[in-house]
Amino acid sequence: MSAIIAGTGAHVPARVMTNADLEKIVDTSDAWITERTGMKERHIAAAGETASDVAMVACEKALAESKVKAEELDLIVVGTVTGDMPFPSTACVLQERLGASRAAAFDVSAGCTGFIYALSVAQQFVANGVYRTVLVVGVELMSKVTDWTDRSTCVLFGDGAGAAVLKAGKDTDTGILGTYLAANGHGGQHLYMPAGGSRHPASVETVQQRMHTCKMNGNAVFKVAVRNMADAVKHLLQETGLGIDDLALLIPHQANLRIIEATAKLLKFPSERVFVNIAKYGNTSSATTIIALDEARKAGLVHPGDNVMLVAFGAGLTWGGVLIRF
Repeated sequence: MSAIIAGTGAHVPARVMTNADLEKIVDTSDAWITERTGMKERHIAAAGETASDVAMVACEKALAESKVKAEELDLIVVGTVTGDMPFPSTACVLQERLGASRAAAFDVSAGCTGFIYALSVAQQFVANGVYRTVLVVGVELMSKVTDWTDRSTCVLFGDGAGAAVLKAGKDTDTGILGTYLAANGHGGQHLYMPAGGSRHPASVETVQQRMHTCKMNGNAVFKVAVRNMADAVKHLLQETGLGIDDLALLIPHQANLRIIEATAKLLKFPSERVFVNIAKYGNTSSATTIIALDEARKAGLVHPGDNVMLVAFGAGLTWGGVLIRF
C-alpha cells in the first residue's frame, strides 16, 4: 500500500513584518539581515490569533484540493512546538473545529523537523493499512516565543501553517517512496526554550528572565544542520536506489539561506533545482517544508513522475527527510 499526497494547502497571517520594521525594534539593518539570512520579510500573527486559527485555513485548502471531507479523515497529525496550549493537542483542537469526528489526533514535537516527523508517522499508518486518509499539518507561531530584544533570533522567525492530505493508493511507484528520521539529544542545548515545562514551571522569575522564549547557539546549529540534512538526503537516495540527479526538486527547511546553499553545495546539487522562499516568510519552523511544497506545486514546479525531496533540521536535535514521487 502506498501513501499518496492528494492535496496540500498553506496559510500565513496577514501582518507582514519587514527588515525595515525590525530596524526600529533592535540594533540591526536590512543589509545585515539579508546578507546573513536571506530574509526580507516574515508574517506575524495578530494578538489573539492561535496556531489552530492559522492551521485551519491551510487544512481547509488541502481538504478542498484532495476532495476529502473532514468526516472522512481517519487521523490528524500535527507537527508543532507552538500549539494553542500545552494540552490538549492542537491536533485535537483541529479535529473539533474541522468536524473530523472519526479521526484520531495527536501532536508531534520535533522543532523545525516537525512536519517531516509527522508525515513519516502518517505514512507508516497508511502503508501498513491501519488508516486510509490522514491529514498532516505543520504549524508554528514562533512570534509568540520570540525574544524581541534579541537581535540574533528575533530577525529569523515567522508564523505560518501548511497541510497535506495522505490517501492510500495501490501504485507503489508513486507517493512517499521513503522516510528517514534521526535525533541527537546531546545537542539539545543548542536550540531550546527553557521554561514552561516541569523543569522550569511558569513563574514571575521565568517571565522576567525571558525563559519562555527561543534560545539558540547559531554557530553550532549551522554546522550540524548542513551536515545532517545532507546525510538525510544521501540516506534516502541510497535506501530507494536513486541518485542525486534523479531529484527534480530539493525542498530544504527554510532556516537560513546560507544553510540552504551550503547543504546544496555539499550534495553537489544544482541551485536551480533547490526551492527557496525564505525571503518572503522567514523561518516558520515545522511549517517551512510544507508551505514550500504547496507553493512549488501551485507554481507548476512539480510534475507527474517528479521525485521531490523534503529535508529538515530542528530542535532536539532532530533531522530527517521524506522522498516523494508525484
